[in-house]
Amino acid sequence: MLSATALEKSYPTGDGPLRVLRGVSLHIAAGESVALTGESGSGKSTLLHILGCLDSPDAGSLTLDGAPLDGLDEAGRAAVRRDRIGVVFQQLNLIPSLSVGANLSFQARLADRLDPAWQETLTRRLGLSSLLDRYPEELSGGQQQRVAIGRAIAARPRMVLADEPTGNLDEDTAREVLALLLDLVAETGAGLLIVTHSLSLADRLDRRLHLRAGQLA
Repeated sequence: MLSATALEKSYPTGDGPLRVLRGVSLHIAAGESVALTGESGSGKSTLLHILGCLDSPDAGSLTLDGAPLDGLDEAGRAAVRRDRIGVVFQQLNLIPSLSVGANLSFQARLADRLDPAWQETLTRRLGLSSLLDRYPEELSGGQQQRVAIGRAIAARPRMVLADEPTGNLDEDTAREVLALLLDLVAETGAGLLIVTHSLSLADRLDRRLHLRAGQLA
């Protein structure tokens, strides 16, 4: 479903270009869960940003359901992010001025795919039914993470990307949140890619990719 071929990415520095991705190729099927591991600085975040249409590669090709994603302008990338890709950011990026309910429905409304029945299911399954009128600052870390997950999958995206979705949680809460993420994404039939440093989390997914110095090992 999501395919990348020979992705390259460099950033300018005072000492010349810094090559961050060096010919990365991967494929993630619909309904498959994949962990992306690697040391800090290996290129994981850069790869996630390119796969999520938050950035564009210098070279290589990227397709989702057979449609090319590389070469899109910012408006085109924004449309893909809105309609077809859900992202759970490491810093969550919840909108502080919106209630929990409004944060949950935000991306689905942007995509014009708000499904009240699915929204109610998400709210109940995520344990947020009694918190809809609260604001992000009034929630625990685990509750905020659940809102971020719900927002990312409310529009039933084709692909869900998550950057360290349990990195700031205690072990028990992390286990709960991961189980919910896996179950809910599976219900949508989406593919899932999780960037993580946790090998125990990676072992719970279908497959693991390891990035080292900009290349998949």
